[in-house]
Amino acid sequence: MKIAITGSTGSIATDLISNLQAADHEVLPIVRGPRSEPPSVWDPAAQWVREGALEGCDAIVHLGGASIGEGRWTKKRKAELRSSRIASTRLLVDHVKTLADPPKVFVCASAVGYYGDRGDEELTEASSRGDGFLADLVVDWEAAADSAAEAGMRVAKLRFAPLMDPAHGMLQKMLLTLKFGFGAQMGNGKQYVPWVAPQDAVRAIQFALTEDISGPFNVCGAEAVTNRQLTKTLGRVKRRPLVLPGPAFMLKLAIGGAAQELMLASQRVTPVRLLEAGFVFDHSELEPALRSVLD
Repeated sequence: MKIAITGSTGSIATDLISNLQAADHEVLPIVRGPRSEPPSVWDPAAQWVREGALEGCDAIVHLGGASIGEGRWTKKRKAELRSSRIASTRLLVDHVKTLADPPKVFVCASAVGYYGDRGDEELTEASSRGDGFLADLVVDWEAAADSAAEAGMRVAKLRFAPLMDPAHGMLQKMLLTLKFGFGAQMGNGKQYVPWVAPQDAVRAIQFALTEDISGPFNVCGAEAVTNRQLTKTLGRVKRRPLVLPGPAFMLKLAIGGAAQELMLASQRVTPVRLLEAGFVFDHSELEPALRSVLD
């Protein structure tokens, strides 16, 4: 297959490209940059895609988007987060619709933020959408991806949980605070925290490319854990004592409205549809996953 990939410099995309090339697939990184500077293929902010660049592709994997967890959620930042996902997806799909022979598969990243803050309710792909900024973003993001079906493409939307990646995101921040004994829990620690090992995230994308599946899929470890369980497990793996919790009011003061949805919301998400489709996780339990990425 010839597979085009946005967000191709990210850690997941880098590993995905390596795996795909090892399996003898041809990969086209959809590089962002000025129109006057090839090999740039597109610029979502400027709303253009290079003519003919995606001709002959069998599939597109759309992983682009500004980091959800970086910076305070100001009005400007929220607009950037939405544009980098929703507007870029619309641009890509609209371009694909103009091709004489469009790709057959569209795999689009999405997020478990779709479900909002749901306490201890078990959340599957059949669950209703939640409330909040992230839920609104994901609903519109997935709607933009769904329109690829109008071009005859099979559309798979992968609702990723936070990656257990020591170099990025949630785990990176937890490891940083762990050095100083902070982070025994966030808030009351009872909120459920979905997670996924990076190698399973990559394998789920490959699975969506090659298997005849469509619609939303939760990409998360099968073991549901609370924030307290997560931090205790991390402390045990790193052999570090955890003594100082992160009170909810301090988190809100530090990072604003993002704290409620990123660190204090409870999402007991399960990967029902992936498991039913025959996907086998390398790491369905938290502690082995943490030991794998940290070793």
